[in-house]
Amino acid sequence: MGKINFNEMKGFICDMDGVIYHGNKILPGVVEFIDWLHENNKEYLFLTNSSNCTPRELNQKLARMGLDVPEEHFYTSALATAAFLKEQAPGCSVYAIGEAGLFNALYDAGITMNDVNPDYVVIGEGKTYSLDTLTKATNLVLKGAKLIGANSDLTGPIENGIAPACKALTAPIEMATGKQAYFCGKPNPLMMRTGLRILNCHSRDAVMVGDRMDTDVISGLESGMSTVLVLSGISTRETLATYAYRPTVVLDGVGDIVKEAKASL
Repeated sequence: MGKINFNEMKGFICDMDGVIYHGNKILPGVVEFIDWLHENNKEYLFLTNSSNCTPRELNQKLARMGLDVPEEHFYTSALATAAFLKEQAPGCSVYAIGEAGLFNALYDAGITMNDVNPDYVVIGEGKTYSLDTLTKATNLVLKGAKLIGANSDLTGPIENGIAPACKALTAPIEMATGKQAYFCGKPNPLMMRTGLRILNCHSRDAVMVGDRMDTDVISGLESGMSTVLVLSGISTRETLATYAYRPTVVLDGVGDIVKEAKASL
């Protein structure tokens, strides 16, 4: 493991669930961490692979927990998906399965909805996923629509266990059509590069903070950033040993970033 001088770093890209909150509870040390970011004029972005919420909804979710984070500090896999499609095929049409966060991002990027002959089928998480929408999506892909997933998470944490996430929901369409989806969220380096561009920050001056080795740490590592694995979410010191790569540092939670920063002054 290496060491990071947090005082010298300009930008921080942080995962949310398991890092900032769990369910509807703020994790220990988060208030101090956000205060420290503000006090030291650090650039920061909260990055989430969830495609359900808009930045405004995330801003309000944190406000309900007592945190004031302006909406320009959020970047979601829905926004990454919309940005990818806008770059690849401006003005294209899609058949999308998902929630408001995905639909809003697509509309804002000038993309229209089409359930007859869309250019793309886009899958996010959400309550509109059913056998009917799955069948529709499968047949549209067979007719030539390209398959896109908002992110490649297999599962997500819920109060009493896990829920199947975007990659698991996309898998039946892949299996039925024999076509492979392209996933836009973490660990796709495109999402990280866009995050760094939003922060106006070079990768060597930025830190990726997350609780998952397979999305957060690897995406930071492959984008040339320093990486912090926090043990406040899904990972433990035991699961860490199962990967062939390492984070730069392992901390119990984001509050430890503030402690280390203050200790090295």
